Amino acid sequence: MKIERLLAITNYLLSHKRVTAQMLAGRFGVSTRTVMRDINTLSLAGIPVVTFYGVDGGYEILDSFKMERQLVDASDHSYIITALQGLQSAFEHNELEDTLEKMQAIAPDCETQMVLDFSTLKENRSTNEKLLLLQQAINRCQKVAFSYTNANNEEKQHVVEPVATMYKWYSWYLLCYCPRHEDYRIFKLVRMGVLSITNQKNSKTHNVSEAKRKWEQSEQKQDKIRVRLLCKSIARARCEEYLNGTAIKEFDNKDFMYDFHVPAGEHFWYGTVLALGSTVRVIEPTDLIEKIRLNCNEILKLYEEV
Repeated sequence: MKIERLLAITNYLLSHKRVTAQMLAGRFGVSTRTVMRDINTLSLAGIPVVTFYGVDGGYEILDSFKMERQLVDASDHSYIITALQGLQSAFEHNELEDTLEKMQAIAPDCETQMVLDFSTLKENRSTNEKLLLLQQAINRCQKVAFSYTNANNEEKQHVVEPVATMYKWYSWYLLCYCPRHEDYRIFKLVRMGVLSITNQKNSKTHNVSEAKRKWEQSEQKQDKIRVRLLCKSIARARCEEYLNGTAIKEFDNKDFMYDFHVPAGEHFWYGTVLALGSTVRVIEPTDLIEKIRLNCNEILKLYEEV
């Protein structure tokens, strides 16, 4: 069991760049003390694990180190092919199709028992075109320029260094470095306009795992609000599916109280709450209640005028 964990930790470090002892402990279900012993064992075995201290501290394997052999069996091939097939259903790309064909050629008798259909991720043809263009810019290490309409309907111009595209919160996003702010941010593709590759090279080399980690750290510092709902029993499945919160109290008639925390600047959850209609009622915070009242009155007036 320890040998399997040591191999897994090595692979994890190779694919995630720098990680903390706490992250490894949570990933492998052991204590931080056990992680420290495992890291020491890897070092004694000749694997160049470097320890960094401070705010951005953690463990990292030197870039010069590569695994000479990967222990990949039929089950591993099955998962890889399933993941590629799922990605192919969401993103049309010739290179992706070629990669899938290569993997299927390596393991021709590999049959998967899982199907991932992400066809809804395509959103529209424009999104796929943006994904292809961004992939070109990432491969060339060149900056991209675009106009962007934020959640407050404000349009601004941006020039950024693209790092990766990712699907999150039911939408495609660009993870990028903003030279103007000197940090990593994300932009929703569907809100981008006039996207183009510039002739400017990136100011530095970006590591995807490191960029994602720094962006997540920045996100954690953002203001969040707690929303509390009084829900009818019929709303339970939709609350659990879309709001990712906790039922903190249940009543005899199976109605319940539901709490969830959301970024103050994100509005997807607000549309979800409105879509739940009369099956839920916001009871906290008070400014959200007032916002819903105003919005509903404005909508009602529109239909009264018809």
